[in-house]
Amino acid sequence: MSALGAVSCSCLRPGVWLLKPGMQKMSSLGLHTAARRAAKDYYEVLVLGGGAGGIAMSARMKRKVGAGNVAVVEPSKTHYYQPMWTLVGGGAKQLAASARPMGSVMPTGVEWIKSQVTALDPDKNCVWLENDIKISYKYLIIALGISLHYEKIKGLPDGFNHPKIGSNYSAQTVEKTWKALQDFKEGNAIFTFPNTPVKCAGAPQKIMYLSDAYLRKTGKRSKANIMFNTSLGVIFGVKKYADALLEVIKERNLAVNYKCNLIEVRADKQEAVFENLDKPGVTEVHKYEMLHVTPPMGPPAVLINSPVSDESGWVDVDKESLQHKKYPNVFGIGDCTNLPTSKTAAAVAAQSGVLDKTISLVMKNKLPVKKYDGYTSCPLVTSYNKVILAEFDYNAEPLETFPIDQSKERATMYHMKADMMPLLYWNALLK
Repeated sequence: MSALGAVSCSCLRPGVWLLKPGMQKMSSLGLHTAARRAAKDYYEVLVLGGGAGGIAMSARMKRKVGAGNVAVVEPSKTHYYQPMWTLVGGGAKQLAASARPMGSVMPTGVEWIKSQVTALDPDKNCVWLENDIKISYKYLIIALGISLHYEKIKGLPDGFNHPKIGSNYSAQTVEKTWKALQDFKEGNAIFTFPNTPVKCAGAPQKIMYLSDAYLRKTGKRSKANIMFNTSLGVIFGVKKYADALLEVIKERNLAVNYKCNLIEVRADKQEAVFENLDKPGVTEVHKYEMLHVTPPMGPPAVLINSPVSDESGWVDVDKESLQHKKYPNVFGIGDCTNLPTSKTAAAVAAQSGVLDKTISLVMKNKLPVKKYDGYTSCPLVTSYNKVILAEFDYNAEPLETFPIDQSKERATMYHMKADMMPLLYWNALLK
């Protein structure tokens, strides 16, 4: 997948229509089922996944079919606003600020089933959970996100037990990125991009720009060789923003190695092994003083070889309506789908509005008319007070919110990313 094949950036164009509800008073928290077993074995709308897409859609569906008729299947006790992790890894935010108890974001009147999906049977309108519990549905929304596969890199995840290595992609490893940056003395600082689809294609390089800024601020930049080793052939999938990023890279003397995929980490020796994708089998070993790993990613295991998935394991939906191509009462949203756009929270925000309209019409036996244009956004953090705001559609054409050149680094866009977007996320999108 291209540089677009990437989540976890923030919500922009949808942020405009999120502002109004975001300002409204937050509803009081409701009670949610604490038991692992569901209170019922049938729901009018069943949502799989308690991430951004799942919570947003469950809130919308409850308004359509009423309290008690919607359930969310989600085993995690904590809900994270993952776009903040770029700033956590760079020392600009605290990990705790990105977390809320799952019960606090679950909409009032929506059943929370604290379990894991083990199988989907869309031909019988049901799913199976742990302990052989069967739940039936009238409508199913799949919002299971994307799975991280550190284990596909030899030496990981055990390598994270060593210093000087971190990853902004998990709650367990993001603070290690900041520690590695603070402890940097001299040598190579290496940042990687894997040979798979990822969430938020910009995030692997955002931490590089923050690290550069930190090392300049602390007087260590002259002792650092900063390298971005990417499996892709371009720095970013949209030319307008790629050109702007290449200017930043040139100005700051950053090295970019294309078609270069991390296959092994020897954390005890501080060595990273990369394969040349243009010459399979040819490898290169780099010593590192700091290593930021973006893990290979893929669809959740339950979706691989599932009736709802395409041959690669992604939920097979119509790219305009988000309705399943084979099962009309099944829908998908976010990172687990095969929508050909970046996997970001901004994309989820845009998709949730379209999917809401799609399901409304399907419930009335009408054909979907609202179309998702592939809108996604990635605020490309280039320093501690600068952001290039990338917004684009399915055709990798800019689709910008503001009447300015968004390919320019701006402090206003940094404050939007760092301060405004988390508020919109917690108080608007999830509501």
